[in-house]
Amino acid sequence: MSEPNSWGFLLKQINDEVSRRANNAMRSYDMTVVQMNALNILMKSFEKKLSLKELEHSLHVAQSTAAGIVVRLEQKGFVESFGDPNDKRIKLVSITQAGEDCWLAAEAERKREEELMVSELTDAERDILLLLLQKVWDALK
Repeated sequence: MSEPNSWGFLLKQINDEVSRRANNAMRSYDMTVVQMNALNILMKSFEKKLSLKELEHSLHVAQSTAAGIVVRLEQKGFVESFGDPNDKRIKLVSITQAGEDCWLAAEAERKREEELMVSELTDAERDILLLLLQKVWDALK
């Protein structure tokens, strides 16, 4: 186990707390973090629509997992899926207005949580933290 004052230990603790809080917040929307991530990907895609294969790749999950996520989001009325008019082998997924509304509410909550995480930092410290975290992420890619 890592030392309580090591950067690895602190990153793990921060990740665990962020995940716990995100899952608790999503519970109020009857959503999981992965389902909300799917809505996020659709919101940021061209025409708010992707093929199931593109969504699968963006989520970094197996096809069966992506299909299950879409089915559950369809049951909640947050997405709709349909065949591509140009190629019936392709299944398209688009976000509905209810999905957009849910995403907007959750996105506002995410921004509040993110602000809370850095509320003890000055603007300069926030910039440095972001720069350092980006460098760490770049090194891991």
